[in-house]
Amino acid sequence: MLNGRSTESLSVLVPTLWKAHSGGRESPRIASSAKTGTVLIEGCNMRILLAGVSCVGKTTIGAQLARLLECRFFDLDVETERFFGTSIERLRNRHLTSHDFRIAASQVLKHVLSRDESYNCVIALPPSGLLGGYWKVINDTRDAIIVVLRDTPENILNRITFYDIDSRPVQKNLTDREKSLYVREIKRDIAYFSRSFRRAHVSVEITGSSPDEASRKVRDVLTPAPLKDQSEALERGSARMHIPV
Repeated sequence: MLNGRSTESLSVLVPTLWKAHSGGRESPRIASSAKTGTVLIEGCNMRILLAGVSCVGKTTIGAQLARLLECRFFDLDVETERFFGTSIERLRNRHLTSHDFRIAASQVLKHVLSRDESYNCVIALPPSGLLGGYWKVINDTRDAIIVVLRDTPENILNRITFYDIDSRPVQKNLTDREKSLYVREIKRDIAYFSRSFRRAHVSVEITGSSPDEASRKVRDVLTPAPLKDQSEALERGSARMHIPV
């Protein structure tokens, strides 16, 4: 299976496959913060939920974003495996439908959000993180901002990492034909999940961005301009302080 461990997408192929400025709707909470000058993400100060298809970079970018904001990071796939004591794929095999699996896995999201450290955090969601049981939990969560990450199918293909049924990395060299098939499936995933991704408050295009650049794009989209300028000034000052003499 592919990076992110989720087996809910690219289901036609075996083994299973493994986001510029804002282009989406602006959350009323974001607009209000920008107008009043209040700190939207000072020390994170809210729950930032990253959505997107498999292999778009939610885990890598989310971890980097959490470091920038000095808050906690949760990969929901990892938390799910820890909670149930088994791999995502084995857990999915226990359920007849994807809907049933999402209801069960949403317990983990609810558990994570109930923890004290989740009040200031970044959470990487699975591709179906804005559907079914997951969405019910998110919709009832206060102070949550949903950010969907977007990239081209070709870039997503370059991030593919395969895992076995127990979430152990597997080396696999794709042929040109397999690459073509995976690109086709990635496009189908993007189309399939696009409707649920419209529930996000913000959409961030990360095409051509490194993980560091992408995480800063997300931070900048969520940070009012005056606060962003202050943050960048602090970063430059910190960099100067660490220059060897």
